[in-house]
Amino acid sequence: MSPCRAWGTPPYSVALVHGGPGAPGEMATVARELSATCGVLEPFQSATSVAGQVEELAAQLRAHANAPVVLVGFSWGVMLALLAAAAHADLVKRLVLVGSGPLDPAYAGGIAKARLARLPPEDRGEFVRLQRALEGTAPSAGDLARYGELCARADAVDPVYPVPQEFPPDPEIHRLVWSEAATLRASGYFVEQARLVACPIAVIHGENDPHPFEGVFEPLHAAGVSPRVHVLTACGHTPWIERRARERFFALLRQELVAPVRP
Repeated sequence: MSPCRAWGTPPYSVALVHGGPGAPGEMATVARELSATCGVLEPFQSATSVAGQVEELAAQLRAHANAPVVLVGFSWGVMLALLAAAAHADLVKRLVLVGSGPLDPAYAGGIAKARLARLPPEDRGEFVRLQRALEGTAPSAGDLARYGELCARADAVDPVYPVPQEFPPDPEIHRLVWSEAATLRASGYFVEQARLVACPIAVIHGENDPHPFEGVFEPLHAAGVSPRVHVLTACGHTPWIERRARERFFALLRQELVAPVRP
């Protein structure tokens, strides 16, 4: 797998940061849609630590992008994008945070419960088993892929199609990076780093996302950040698959790509 996939024609002024951790290629649909009007980079993260992924992303932007870029993060990619913008202000002119996971653990407790409630009864036991397996020392790629399928099903409102999985997820990256990220989140690290971000920030979040909107907005507000906020109705975690939200999502995203650098 190439460490960075390019869409459209240069200059590459937009970069999409996938979630997971360890879920490369999940933003291909977004990259394909945007590439009709601008050059887009889709970097794949392979480092097995949070700091390693930050520096890996910075190196990819320096090597392939027309920096500073608009950095669009999705799910875990929101957290990574925030850290990259804080550490490498010269590379990022605007952040767009899509479907962010909570930046403060106080908002994370209800996610699994909400997902379980949305799954049919016959899938709930498997969901709990897989969640425990992924917290172990040697989760399998199959377990991570199946867990992702169940999460995607629970996270969606009215999907046009399932979340595509072009490349297999990496369970070792997921285990190592997420365990470290969870510890950092509990320490308040993401809120502290958000204070260092100098560029404008926009938030796009589904109203029905099990990851609560307050989990991104309130910590940013506590950090003194006032993002431009877009909440999409009839939308779960992944806006580009949602039948009633995808057109609005792409319209908002294109709007944010060309918004003034300073509000």
